[in-house]
Amino acid sequence: MNKRFIAAAVSAVFMSPLWAADSFVIKDIRVEGLQRTEPGTVFNYLPLKVGDSFTEDKASSAIKALFATGFFNDVRVETDHDVVVVSVNERPVISRLDISGAKEFNKDQLVKALKDNGLAESRIFDQGLLDQAIQELKRQYFSKGKYSVEIVPQITKLDRNRLAITLDIVEGVTAKISSIHIVGARHFNEADLLDEFSLTTSGYMTWLSKSDQYSRQQLSADLEKLRAFYLNQGFAEFNIDSTQVSISADKKEVYLTINITEGLQYKVSEVRLAGDLKVPEAELKKLLTVQPGALFNREKVTESVTALSDRLGAEGYAFANVNVTPEFDKDKQNLVLTFFVDPGRLTTVRRVSIAGNLRTRDEVIRRELRQLESSQYNAAAIKRSKERLELLGYFETVDVETPPVADTPDQVDMLVNVKERSTGAIQAGIGYAQDDGLQLSASVSQSNVLGSGKSVSVNFNQGKSSKVYAVSFTDPYYTPDGVSIGYDVYHRISTPYNSNTSSYDLYKNATTGAMMRFGVPVTEYDRINFGLGAEFSNLTLSSDSPEQYQAFVAENGSRNKTLLSTAGWSRDTRDSALWPTRGYNMSVNVNVGLPGGDLQYYRVTHSENWFWPLSKNVTFALGGDVGYANSYGQTKTLPFFQNFYVGGFGSVRGYDSGSLGPRDSSGDALGGTRKVSGSAELLFPFPGMRDNRSLRASVFFDAGTVWDDKISSTSATDALRYSTGVGLAWLSPIGPMKFSYAFPLAKKEGDNVQRFQFLLGQTF
Repeated sequence: MNKRFIAAAVSAVFMSPLWAADSFVIKDIRVEGLQRTEPGTVFNYLPLKVGDSFTEDKASSAIKALFATGFFNDVRVETDHDVVVVSVNERPVISRLDISGAKEFNKDQLVKALKDNGLAESRIFDQGLLDQAIQELKRQYFSKGKYSVEIVPQITKLDRNRLAITLDIVEGVTAKISSIHIVGARHFNEADLLDEFSLTTSGYMTWLSKSDQYSRQQLSADLEKLRAFYLNQGFAEFNIDSTQVSISADKKEVYLTINITEGLQYKVSEVRLAGDLKVPEAELKKLLTVQPGALFNREKVTESVTALSDRLGAEGYAFANVNVTPEFDKDKQNLVLTFFVDPGRLTTVRRVSIAGNLRTRDEVIRRELRQLESSQYNAAAIKRSKERLELLGYFETVDVETPPVADTPDQVDMLVNVKERSTGAIQAGIGYAQDDGLQLSASVSQSNVLGSGKSVSVNFNQGKSSKVYAVSFTDPYYTPDGVSIGYDVYHRISTPYNSNTSSYDLYKNATTGAMMRFGVPVTEYDRINFGLGAEFSNLTLSSDSPEQYQAFVAENGSRNKTLLSTAGWSRDTRDSALWPTRGYNMSVNVNVGLPGGDLQYYRVTHSENWFWPLSKNVTFALGGDVGYANSYGQTKTLPFFQNFYVGGFGSVRGYDSGSLGPRDSSGDALGGTRKVSGSAELLFPFPGMRDNRSLRASVFFDAGTVWDDKISSTSATDALRYSTGVGLAWLSPIGPMKFSYAFPLAKKEGDNVQRFQFLLGQTF
């Protein structure tokens, strides 16, 4: 048999042939060496067909094409008379890929990460990809502080040229930061500088915060915090010269050394404005937070630049640019700051586009926007538009971009991109309130029905002293200008605690009612609310009920109808509803039992809470709450179940819930028609967990009471109670939890003291 060799290995593709074969017409093509790959796959990639004229160039092309598939380690093309023989050596395929020993990371996540990098079951095995994958896994473990990790691949050959790969991981121990040193600090103590760092040496809370585990990314962030600290203290030429990270021989301890040059401390001698201001200079100067005579502060300079840019943006200059140039006088350690203003062109928003809203209707989003199409660009309106969309609670993220229109330098488009979150929920919950025992709750709610922005909810809540069943509906845009309408139907059963019988039978009040609510926006931050409704109550007293309760029932009966009217005004400028650090919220509410009903009364309440940042992590809060209630018309005395109660969380901690004020002969709290309470609180991160946003501690001082001139002659001043203590708020996985330990002050005989108090558990 006469065979003519054309190519034996891939290298032959790139080499000149040693001899030339005679050309012939191919009568057949035969493929040899296949184990898994179908012959049809080879023929699909092969640039040769029966009937073609065979040449060395075509043979070389065939070898190149088959190697390019990545399926083969070796490809040869030979001839047997008029038959072309293609011999291949297949690359092994990964039949099974497993990971053992992984605890720090979820195994399924690691397998997915390997797949994303080309290493997965049913794929061709590539040793280079395996080596890269191992190195990447090691880098991931290094980021967790596990520098002693070992990853050993176990490769097992299977039949039909298949492989089983197992990555055996020995994670080892987590290296802890043993020391952090800052070299070159002269003006500040090292301990004060390290307070700026999130990374710390091991301590009693680092097992939870993990702040003693080295991370390159976190170190970079901490170095930027250090830089910001110095630049905000006047050291305008501060520099971080180098950073050394070393690890002990046993890979259990990490040592950090940061070398810095502080430079001189500068004061601002003068602040200038230059350029095309577009706005009166006097008005712009009021926006500057950096002032002559003060130490240079980069944060205030940045705030000033932002304020100037936003002010020009409010005038329609979308591309306003403000640059700051310092002029140093090293002899006097002063500097002059010049803010150069380039407003750019006056800009118009051509079009507003919305994307990402699969369920929420466009109109629901557009009605929240304060920047309109075909109108002058307004940076403040765009910012407020984003805030209003985020406050809806319909979206996980809201991104607003204003790209320039091509070939039109004075126009931009506004692109609103949202990522929707689930707005419907079926929840069942269990919780515990210290003074109400076990609480069970369930609810079905949808805050964005069919993408319309309307909300519906059905709620059930049951505790020892109260049960609530309620159905609510709200349309936030009953009218195009934002007037809302809502309806509530509810049934409540109240059974307060009776100290005489040690049970919850002081009285029972079953109330069924319905309410229609309206809300009218006054400004971006203010809203007026009012409503009309009716309640039907059924009172049941026990033989131990106070005389005042029995007298009320004797005068007004046990079954009553009340026509309700409510009105209120609220304002909220806080920067966060969960962890506020600045701003305030305020509300004034009036509830009235109207003529025509059996019970005629009114209740007026006013509350305010203010927050001031004392430093980056410390906030001072002041809060106050006052109330006044009385009867009028045919009702001679205020219904006792409309009294105010003070004591416990939300008023004066350290005293039993609702226990302050007048009492009956059995010692049960009667509440009062007038209420006052206040609190001063210093809020700060829990020690050892400075950057943890789920845990916050406090030191507080509370004061407050309730009183009723018709029940007791004790003055409000004499009735006041005070307390001081420490508190803890935790956003736990099952909902917010609050704890406090208080020391009652000005305690008097008969007061119910409860030093440790807690409230935990919401729906989960």
